[in-house]
Amino acid sequence: MLPLMRVGAKQLRGIISLIRGNSTAAYNFETVNVTIPKPFVYHVELNRPDRFNTFNNALWKDLENCMNELNTNADCRVIVLSGAGKHFSAGLDLQGAMAMAQELAEYEDIARKVRYVGKVIKLTQDSITSVETCVKPVITAIHSACVGLGIDLITAADIRYCSKDAWFQIKQIDIGMAADEGTLQRLPKIIGNMSLARELCYSARKFKSDEALNCGLISKLFDDKDSLIKGALELAEEISSKSPVAVQATKETLVYSLDHTNQEGLDYIRLQNQALLQSEDFINACMAQATKGEKPEFSKY
Repeated sequence: MLPLMRVGAKQLRGIISLIRGNSTAAYNFETVNVTIPKPFVYHVELNRPDRFNTFNNALWKDLENCMNELNTNADCRVIVLSGAGKHFSAGLDLQGAMAMAQELAEYEDIARKVRYVGKVIKLTQDSITSVETCVKPVITAIHSACVGLGIDLITAADIRYCSKDAWFQIKQIDIGMAADEGTLQRLPKIIGNMSLARELCYSARKFKSDEALNCGLISKLFDDKDSLIKGALELAEEISSKSPVAVQATKETLVYSLDHTNQEGLDYIRLQNQALLQSEDFINACMAQATKGEKPEFSKY
């Protein structure tokens, strides 16, 4: 390694870029499309429209890799997540599931079959959970069908908007399985109604956008997909204007506090704010508030 004093400014910026994540690198995924419609706002689209954005191995891998890359991208402050084509997501790709069944048939011993299936489920769980563990807020923009794994996905997100044509269905029980990618864990906490959560999970009945809004799964309803995407991007732009370290610390604390006591959550945020209260972001934001001046521009980190 070159001594630091011999590294030029251009080289040093390159090293810093590698450490922080190369924000200018192209995002080339088979099943996910990434664009940058506004500064610091990344739009991630599930991109299997011919299969109604159903999840197969490629989509699980692409989604997790995309979220992990954006997690360390200094130019990304907020993510809008939507689906290309007719539906947001129709859930599980049954053709892919049949392929897994064929691979499973190669194992004769029950213990090895169980081990194989457990490994596959863990990979799919990690893919969905990457939306929750990404420190950048994720706003989902849902149109038309949001079925099965689609609900697993949106319940891992921070904010859920939908169009009036959206409908939802926790479908897994209709194909002889229980939802195993997060709906059973996250949905009851989101809507705060265990009776309704169990009804929806046991019956697999469809529910429309107005019911999703009324029960708290969705926070805002739009007339159509175009206005939905526009509204999601406007919110993303507003959030992106805030201090990125403050926003990310807020998300981390909210996620941490979901399964910890109030006191543990208070201890966690105390540690976060020991740093944030000494940050240049805090000083600049306070000055702007006090003087009613223009919004401050925050550094990437």
